[in-house]
Amino acid sequence: MTSVTPHPAEDAPAATESYISSSDAHSAHNYHPLPVVVATADGAWMTDVEGRRYLDMLAGYSALNFGHGNRRLIEAAKAQLERVTLTSRAFHHDRFAEFCTELAELCGMEMVLPMNTGAEAVETAVKTARKWGYRVKGVPDGRARIVVASDNFHGRTTTIVSFSTDAEARADFGPYTPGFDIVPYGDLAALREAVTDETVAVLLEPIQGEAGVLVPPPGYLAGVRELTRERSVLFIADEIQSGLGRTGRTFACEHEGVVPDVYVLGKALGGGVVPVSAVVSSKDVLGVFRPGEHGSTFGGNPLACAVALEVIAMLRTGEFQQRAAELGEHLHSELGLLVGAGKVAQVRGRGLWAGVDIDPSYGTGREISEKLMDRGVLVKDTHGSTIRIAPPLVISKEDLDWGLDQLRAVLGA
Repeated sequence: MTSVTPHPAEDAPAATESYISSSDAHSAHNYHPLPVVVATADGAWMTDVEGRRYLDMLAGYSALNFGHGNRRLIEAAKAQLERVTLTSRAFHHDRFAEFCTELAELCGMEMVLPMNTGAEAVETAVKTARKWGYRVKGVPDGRARIVVASDNFHGRTTTIVSFSTDAEARADFGPYTPGFDIVPYGDLAALREAVTDETVAVLLEPIQGEAGVLVPPPGYLAGVRELTRERSVLFIADEIQSGLGRTGRTFACEHEGVVPDVYVLGKALGGGVVPVSAVVSSKDVLGVFRPGEHGSTFGGNPLACAVALEVIAMLRTGEFQQRAAELGEHLHSELGLLVGAGKVAQVRGRGLWAGVDIDPSYGTGREISEKLMDRGVLVKDTHGSTIRIAPPLVISKEDLDWGLDQLRAVLGA
């Protein structure tokens, strides 16, 4: 671990200030990033334009589970760059079948429908559920409904924000897409009441990431699985953030021994190199599609398949899942001590993923994030005084402890 020399945010070097000023002048203000300008990155560390190093404790919202510049992933991308990067789905290419086969096997499923971003995959899952509802379940045309949870985050397209309960994500983007019923997250009784003969799917995050890393009550996912089977409804698990090793298992659903009907994957599937997402399910579900009914110019492109194949190979060893489980246990144990000291109100999460509710007397989540940035640690706030911690799974225990030391220092612990 390399030591970091703090400097106050208000005294940011001229190069950083110049870059941020230019960015503010010419880019839409749809984000409010911390005032750091990253130039290079390696493993769990990033270096800014001034040469100052930061410990990455966010990992691109879990897109960088395997760290920055992972050599296996970079070499896989380089090799494919020399061969062919895009054909469109108008033609076959020699990486596609292998990618679909390997990803289906990793998920214990049969078919894969590849896309690019997580939001595209969620949209694809919505379309899949509706078409399955009409073609297989027999729901009258135009009547299909999908049950979702409050405080969800599944993306930012018009349809997806239509079933968001976050006013900031939803306001001023209507008219909204109909066909969704919202119930409290973790409430099986409310879910059971919401499901009707016209319900085609229940779409849930096994752990709600943007909501503050909310873990559902024990038995909730198993209850959802039982209910959806009883009512002939698809259980769609959005594992875009929670999946692919983050929680100490390949999928967060595994913590309750649950296998959904549909996995929605993204983020880490592209290894932080290229955007890759997918809907993975059975032939009975994805088999409803016919040529021309859905597609994507870049979905399943050769470069994406090459990188994702290496991600799948890395996950097959189980080493990253085990590392997330072991370091995650240490992370939550250390954060729990802060709860006991009265500095932190609550800690939630699984594996190397934690939502930390800071006692408001110590500042907002944004203020804590800025103070950590000044000490060389990068996290992101959400919902008031909550910060999220999700370092790359390759982080060393020493670096993780150093990052936690900075949090203790910021809180005066």
